[in-house]
Amino acid sequence: MVPKGLDKPYFDKNGVIWFKSGSDKRRINSKEELRRLFQFSDQFHADEYPTRADIGKLDKLRFRDFLRDFYKQDFPDDPDELKRLLRNMNLADEAGFLSLAGVLLFAERPEWIKPQFVIKAIRYPGNDIHVSDYLDTEDFDGPLRRMFDNALAFVMRNLHKIQAGRGVNAPGLPEIPESVFEELLVNALIHRDYLVSAPIRLFIFDNRIEIISPGHLPNNLTVERIRAGISNIRNPILVSFVAKGLLPYHGLGSGIKRALEAWPDIEFTDDRDGCQFTVTVHRKKAKGSGKSSGKTENQIIVLLSDRPNLTIPELSETLNITTRAVEKQISKLRMDGRLRRIGPAKGGHWEIIEKDEK
Repeated sequence: MVPKGLDKPYFDKNGVIWFKSGSDKRRINSKEELRRLFQFSDQFHADEYPTRADIGKLDKLRFRDFLRDFYKQDFPDDPDELKRLLRNMNLADEAGFLSLAGVLLFAERPEWIKPQFVIKAIRYPGNDIHVSDYLDTEDFDGPLRRMFDNALAFVMRNLHKIQAGRGVNAPGLPEIPESVFEELLVNALIHRDYLVSAPIRLFIFDNRIEIISPGHLPNNLTVERIRAGISNIRNPILVSFVAKGLLPYHGLGSGIKRALEAWPDIEFTDDRDGCQFTVTVHRKKAKGSGKSSGKTENQIIVLLSDRPNLTIPELSETLNITTRAVEKQISKLRMDGRLRRIGPAKGGHWEIIEKDEK
């Protein structure tokens, strides 16, 4: 018999730990499961968990700049004073080892200490995941700020640019506002479950962008509640430091609402069985992504005549069509004997074949 109570987890008279959900109960069998249960009951948070990294792994310049900019305080010269300061800021434990928050925010190379906590990004052709076929891929590591900046740049360079009534020579606007991905990436980095040893995944398809975070929504939080601006702090230390300006954070619960206001076509999937949370930003169909046209072929020829080093994503942006459409046009031009590739995919260039050469 496991009595119902408020103080989770539950212990029986033999000291065995049980988890109870409704009428079902089961024994807790691993440290990870126990940690997650304490996190669920707000008695433990993953970002306060000590790592094996001592203060020698600290990025002293990054931490110095933070102390100067936010606290108007100098970096301590004395190691003992530095340890005390880090402990007081919840960035290290009593023995002087950095907490997970300390590593993610201020370690020189966080990926050497926690290699699983990175962002893996892939731009796929079309709308499906491929085993080996992709147009762009990159892993983003480093402190949270560097991961955020690089992941945001990856998204923006793989979006279409539209003129939206602007002059022909004016730079195009991204098809989806940059602020949408600022909010969603910040949420992914600070609200993911760091007890799950897995990276954040960022997938870009022709019709959507997916941000997949390890861990389902905590406690009684639901998709409906986060759409309404209700939030739950899973990593309070990270949130407290990000709110000091380390990331463009606008306040608890407001990020999702802000993203939805800028781009309503966003879908949220809370997969409790798979222990992951997916944000899907749907893209509008790009003009010219359907049947090929002679006009587009000629535009590609003109562009490559002036700039033979243009990549397929750059042609896609310039012509405001999908990368898949550009690939089809280039394939046709090559089959027709009007275009050829000189050198490898990376570092090579395009060459226009003149009529007399054919």
